[in-house]
Amino acid sequence: MLIFDGDYPMSYGAVDLDRDLTLSIEEVATASPGQTTHTGWPDDQTMATLPEMRKGHVAGALVKVVGRIRKPDNMIWGYRTADIAYSMAHAHLAYYRILEARGELRILSTSKIFRDHMAEWEATDDHTGLPVGVIIGMEGADPISWPEQAGEWWLNGLRVVSMSHYGASNYSHGTGTGTEGGLFPPAKELLEQMDELGIVLDITHTSDASVREALDIYGGPILASHQNCRGVTPGERQHPDDLIKAVIDRDGVIGHSMDTWMLYKGGTDWANIQSRREVFSKEDVTLEDWVDHVDYVSQMAGNTLHSGIGGDTDGQGGREGAPSEIDTIADYQKVGEALSNRGYSDDDVANVMYRNWQRFYERVLPDEED
Repeated sequence: MLIFDGDYPMSYGAVDLDRDLTLSIEEVATASPGQTTHTGWPDDQTMATLPEMRKGHVAGALVKVVGRIRKPDNMIWGYRTADIAYSMAHAHLAYYRILEARGELRILSTSKIFRDHMAEWEATDDHTGLPVGVIIGMEGADPISWPEQAGEWWLNGLRVVSMSHYGASNYSHGTGTGTEGGLFPPAKELLEQMDELGIVLDITHTSDASVREALDIYGGPILASHQNCRGVTPGERQHPDDLIKAVIDRDGVIGHSMDTWMLYKGGTDWANIQSRREVFSKEDVTLEDWVDHVDYVSQMAGNTLHSGIGGDTDGQGGREGAPSEIDTIADYQKVGEALSNRGYSDDDVANVMYRNWQRFYERVLPDEED
């Protein structure tokens, strides 16, 4: 069965962590160490490359550009100035463009391109030579230097934006700042620009108060690219029921994250992240825990039309940060069996694996390029 991954920060692994993602998983895992100064988890923890996506029948993914500005007390790295954040996000965008020029990727910027791409993948079981489809999203809005600049990003193919990531952005509070901090003054104009352009709002990583305020301003389509349910796993990184219901009410999709910090039912203090293995072992979190979040949303919605895979693939710590059954993105195929064992029908399984994301993007992407 096909898969659509609702969140894969691919360019972070390539541009920042210096990985050649056109190679096999085995080649990346055993590559000679790079010379960059950016630190991350080791190459042998890599979960996704383009050949591995084709092997796992991953037809497409929402991929990200990232450029956080460093704020006081932010929990992880960021750049010193807005100009640097803007430039680094463009480096990520350039990576997707060069891979598209080489036939490795296909940027799915319109509903027609998306439909045609999915039809090509559905027509064959051998995806070896096919480009992987990507929708361009932005993880935290800091690379949008001022609200009117959203139009420039739109013309460059950006289709999805979240207000914040880790810590506070220029626009809102995010993960690690608690749930009560709201939007900052520039956010209103940015949200209005996004609404006018057709940029989808991703409510992931954003504080509860910020999301609630944003939904009063922004009337367009929303999604949660890699998000789980606070009613299942405690912690500010998961969404409370009212925000899950907001996604359902606007006919959006929640991509359930494979990050074990978001699945471990003991809960997580997101302002003081510890070493994962000091808290639980890889075997302590399984796909059964992941399915619990699908169940929660499906019960709330009364159907299976609002859950999908939102792997945060390789953004969540790599293989060590995934459920016990998952070593690479190809193992996402095991989601189907886990859902079937829980009593989900074949149609329900297909909804979660890829159809919900497919229907959503075919509906909200522009009909043609501007």
